[in-house]
Amino acid sequence: MNTTRNALLEKIRLGEDSYLELKEVHFSGDAIRGPRQEALADEFAALANTRGGILLLGVHDRTRTVQGIPVEKLDAVEALARQASEDSLKPPGVITIERMTLADDRGHEKPIVRVDIPPGLFVHQSPGGYLHRIGSSKRQIPPDQLARLMQQRSQSSVIRFDETPVPGAGLDDLDPSLWQRFAGPLTYDSAEMFLAKLGMASQDHFGIWRPSVAGVLLASRQPHCFLPNAFIQAVAYRGVSISPLSERAYQRDAQDITGPLDQQINQACAFVRKNMWVAARKQADGGRQDVPQYDMLAVFEAVTNAVAHRDYSMPGSKIRLRLFDDRMELFTPGALVNTMTPDSLPYRQASRNETITSQLARCPVEQDGIIRARTHIMEKRGEGVPIILSESEKLSGKRPRYHLIDDSELLLTIDAAAAE
Repeated sequence: MNTTRNALLEKIRLGEDSYLELKEVHFSGDAIRGPRQEALADEFAALANTRGGILLLGVHDRTRTVQGIPVEKLDAVEALARQASEDSLKPPGVITIERMTLADDRGHEKPIVRVDIPPGLFVHQSPGGYLHRIGSSKRQIPPDQLARLMQQRSQSSVIRFDETPVPGAGLDDLDPSLWQRFAGPLTYDSAEMFLAKLGMASQDHFGIWRPSVAGVLLASRQPHCFLPNAFIQAVAYRGVSISPLSERAYQRDAQDITGPLDQQINQACAFVRKNMWVAARKQADGGRQDVPQYDMLAVFEAVTNAVAHRDYSMPGSKIRLRLFDDRMELFTPGALVNTMTPDSLPYRQASRNETITSQLARCPVEQDGIIRARTHIMEKRGEGVPIILSESEKLSGKRPRYHLIDDSELLLTIDAAAAE
């Protein structure tokens, strides 16, 4: 919410409203006595669940006077705001914290802390429940309105989730070298309009251009800074089960794979290739044949499907890649779409994230020998699952298995080829 210093002083003079919350800060010695972290989280949630707004710490809500915060205690106040957003909101909120000064009634500049709260991508629950803002007060969201709000902020039938603007992100958070690769030979008048045509940017409630979920995932160097669940957790285990005696005893390798989606795919494939075994078979003519545990084209297709089709609206979720001595497991967040079932996956084609899949189909692959006869990451011909099944079964003699867990996570298991 862009508000100049003078406009902010005028809003303080007029008092709290649907977009402005004022909070006096009390201290007892070096400790903050008020506001409490839980109460602050309630205010954050109410604003985020409505249309966003500003919370000023160091301004009295009743007298509307700038009381300020001692400079030496600004760190503690900022930490309180950050903890309220990260630890007391489900899912954690996205806020911007700014230290600034405002003039009190006598014209003296006093330090305060300004917290900008954008409209949430999700519906946030705070210690006080599901709250929203009505005028200058917060209220519980009625059940019917809560259901509509949750639907609007997840899988909207009008605006797909991957085209939703990401609060707190700006177009300058997108790397031009990343999004321009989707332009090809095309020319464009403005970055905003071109990114909008790609589905990688849109305007928020205040008319501010922001990257969409797809834009952040495809053209930001660090998408997890805006979408904390947008990464792959990869672990290579010793043995065939998770039975830790110590961390070193049961993990051979581990990596949180971040970056743009195409880089996540490449890094995940590299992780598998680095940690799988390659057996040597003696051929009839006395020569040697190397037999890897996994077919890398099948692995590529599996990881690509995971990042392209996962449900990014699920807070606290992530893609999990697990390697054991005898198998690979890939967990993808989200239920199957359009009445699909694990058994129908080889025969049907559907996409949860149309913008992401469309752009991955225009994104060239790295030519490192993994992908045979492939120029772009996705070809959108519905061949991914059949390739995973046929190539893996050809190598190991066992057909990979899909299993839906609690209607919220898809597990793919690929058996490793046995050494002979």
